Amino acid sequence: MTGITEQTAILAKYFDLNQNGKVLAEYVWVDADGHTRSKCKTLSKRPSSAEDLPEWNFDGSSTGQAPGHDSDIYLRPVAFYPDPFRKGDNIIVLCECWNNDGTPNKFNHRHECAKLMSAHADEQVWFGLEQEYTLFDQYDNVYAWPKGGFPAPQGPYYCGVGTGKVYARDVVEAHYRACLHAGINISGINAEVMPSQWEFQVGPCSGIEMGDQLWMARFLLERVAEEFGVKISFHPKPLAGDWNGAGCHTNVSTKNMREVGGMKYIEDALAKLAKRHKEHLVLYGADNDMRLTGRHETASMEAFSSGVANRGASVRIPRSVAKEGYGYFEDRRPASNIDPYLVTGIMVETICGAIPDADMYKEYARESE
Repeated sequence: MTGITEQTAILAKYFDLNQNGKVLAEYVWVDADGHTRSKCKTLSKRPSSAEDLPEWNFDGSSTGQAPGHDSDIYLRPVAFYPDPFRKGDNIIVLCECWNNDGTPNKFNHRHECAKLMSAHADEQVWFGLEQEYTLFDQYDNVYAWPKGGFPAPQGPYYCGVGTGKVYARDVVEAHYRACLHAGINISGINAEVMPSQWEFQVGPCSGIEMGDQLWMARFLLERVAEEFGVKISFHPKPLAGDWNGAGCHTNVSTKNMREVGGMKYIEDALAKLAKRHKEHLVLYGADNDMRLTGRHETASMEAFSSGVANRGASVRIPRSVAKEGYGYFEDRRPASNIDPYLVTGIMVETICGAIPDADMYKEYARESE
């Protein structure tokens, strides 16, 4: 990989042109298939809050979110971030999707999640998500793998350094800086066990902000990769065989868990999670059964398990947490292609309690019909 493309270099010379006080706002939303979409709007000035941003709309029949005879879906801004591509006062706007009758679109999982987060704000739930992903070339081959063959077995690639061990570091570094510029709380990166597989971590974030920031970090990743001619896959088992899958391990803590004596609250949470194992798996990503086999650092889907420093368990308690007696736990079941609103929502619902007007599992089951 040589860096930015020639076309991008040509385009860059136009970025210094005077925008005459106008602000470019890239509106981003999640479509029916769990991918981000976007389009740009010109504003007369930079907003001071999401409430200052105008509502917009798009053709939902082209994104799987509405029928052709009634296709307008409305974009309601919920957060915005500095644009690392256009720079200046330009922004990227995260939006919820709403129907024209005033109801949230059936693929808008943020709305229900936000209710739960607001109802349990006193619990001060913190999340940290570990987003794994795999890079492919434009012909859908795993990036930099031998044509018609395979690299050496897994072993030297995890947190590797050097030619033949690490691939596409320039894409990863560019994404890292794009996230930092946008104000995403990206806390780290590392090369993963399968070659051409990487991970970035976002968090700690509280409440609804966790889902917002992960979706924006994903958008930035695909937008960066576009400039390098690389494809990003969030599939939990991108390649069959003796290769690790890709997950989105979910680290969780409440205020009580983070204080001295917090292990009791962690154990209480694990007992609650065990009772809703199947309900959680329904929301933990498509094709996750291909990944949760009991091999390649995963637990089996069949039964809930937990253990200290055990990467083969459903939930891992870090060794340092067990030693100190307080901290957080890591749910290792979520797949790399999760909707973070569903996962963080049902997590709060399970460990903190249901509320009358929101049920993440039932809502998702209804919307999937």
